[in-house]
Amino acid sequence: MDLGLAGRRALVTGAGKGIGRGTVKALHAAGVQVVALSRTRADLDSLVVECPGVEPVCVDLGDWDATERALGSVGPVDLLVNNAAVALLQPFLEVTKEACDTSFDVNLRAVIQVSQIVARGLIARGAPGAIVNISSQASQRAITNHSVYCSTKGAMDMLTRVMALELGPHKIRVNAVNPTVVMTPMGQANWSDPQKAKAMLDRIPLGRFAEVENVVDVILFLLSDRSSMTTGSTVPVDGGFLAT
Repeated sequence: MDLGLAGRRALVTGAGKGIGRGTVKALHAAGVQVVALSRTRADLDSLVVECPGVEPVCVDLGDWDATERALGSVGPVDLLVNNAAVALLQPFLEVTKEACDTSFDVNLRAVIQVSQIVARGLIARGAPGAIVNISSQASQRAITNHSVYCSTKGAMDMLTRVMALELGPHKIRVNAVNPTVVMTPMGQANWSDPQKAKAMLDRIPLGRFAEVENVVDVILFLLSDRSSMTTGSTVPVDGGFLAT
């Protein structure tokens, strides 16, 4: 199915690894001009080699001022994927201020900031657009040692709905994708313990974790005009986890 994305310009955050990198590669293959944002220069360098023409932006989204400078001259963007995130796992009684600050700065505040930049540009041009926020099944289910991460993703789901409400009149759609554990470097680091993994897999009717392409397929659909009547939604890619 042709999603009709060719010729548009997209910004993807957290583009160096995992879901973000997979999204950049898929958009590039679909004829989209992609701006790839990551805090890791080496990841961007290898991505540009793999996908010639991708525009790299190296910045830490936890730094508001640096992000403003880095994206101040980004140019017109039609499509935005807010993928960058951190997962700092701690038992509730051991949660630190640093973990709270870093998690909310990257997982929520940066989504607001980058989305404002893109949305203001779209409105100034009078152009329609689409934003996809990468949330998690953890936004809707409590998971041990994930108190801060679950909180940031729960906030992201509500932010998605309010953005959809306020940006809809400007013909900007906003949706979230809520994956289960995905076999990215982050997913492998946090779910490599077989006992921990089994406890999660036992709650997934399809009996497996997601692959990056499972999530990317849904992201591209939500960015495309094929989903032109869909906004304010949180779309599970979880093998049925949220149904249990």
